[in-house]
Amino acid sequence: MMQEQNTTVRKKGQHLTSFERGRIATLHSQGYSNRAIARALNVCHQTINNELCRGEIDQVKKVNGQRQYYAVYSPETAQAKYEANRAHCHRPLKFVGVADFIDYFTTHLRQDGWSPDAAVGRAKLEGLYQPEEMVSTKMLYHYIDAQLLEVRNLDLLEKTRHRAKHHHSIKHKRLAGRSIDERPKSIDQRQEFGHFELDTVVGKRNGQESVILTLIERQSRCQILRLIDGRDADSVNYELAKICQEYGSIMKSVTADNGAEFSEVGAVLTGVADLYYAHPYRSSERGTNEAHNRMIRRDVPKGLSMDILGPHDIQAVESKLNNLPRRQTGYQTPKALFSAASAG
Repeated sequence: MMQEQNTTVRKKGQHLTSFERGRIATLHSQGYSNRAIARALNVCHQTINNELCRGEIDQVKKVNGQRQYYAVYSPETAQAKYEANRAHCHRPLKFVGVADFIDYFTTHLRQDGWSPDAAVGRAKLEGLYQPEEMVSTKMLYHYIDAQLLEVRNLDLLEKTRHRAKHHHSIKHKRLAGRSIDERPKSIDQRQEFGHFELDTVVGKRNGQESVILTLIERQSRCQILRLIDGRDADSVNYELAKICQEYGSIMKSVTADNGAEFSEVGAVLTGVADLYYAHPYRSSERGTNEAHNRMIRRDVPKGLSMDILGPHDIQAVESKLNNLPRRQTGYQTPKALFSAASAG
């Protein structure tokens, strides 16, 4: 058998790496003894013994039609167990110091729909805990992933997702009014208060049920939600006119989808606010609307009949979302920012 040369320089107490676990798997499969593998990696032979036990998995093969089970070393299994053990090793000490913060997060998640980041950011903003009495957003997600809390990933409203941008060739369709291309850049950059995005959220797609009319202010992310009779121009215009009576003094512009239900809102907004239309099939042009519609879906899932909901149900959803701290707003709530800007 060939001699495996020792080329590894190690510090005392240094843990095995995933690469070294791969070497162990290779040497072990080639028939090297535990002591030979230990010399090759410059570790104690007991380390190799422990490692082979940690990564042991059962395999099965058929011999003469009979199943035979045998054990093999899996470096992937060993690495996963190592990482899990590392995640648990400081749990008792750390959790004693941050128990109050964990309760704070759990309570707001379950009662108010807060994300881990919202809980961390808001706690810092209000100075509720000393640095050593809480954990970072990343660590809080790590605790959840490692199942160290009562909260599970399924309980989270939405994890951060990064989607690749796809560019599609789209047929041009005539817009109902001024194009979003004519909208000032200052609106895109949220430099000024009073610019809204308009949309609807549908339950059952049968064209005969109530829908939610959504109007969101871009700078504060504050939403105005109303339950309307249907997804038609008359229902939209009737409710939008009432909203304009209440908020018209602060409305500077409205950007709407190019759907038929918004084709006549120009008549309502004349003398109130500028109106722009997004391009067809370009939901990304109304990113604020789309993101917040997904948040509405947490309480009003697709396929739910809106006819079973009442105005008080929609008001509860509106209040919940407008009192949710956001990273984009420095963990201020949309409601607080909207109220301050409206008063100013």
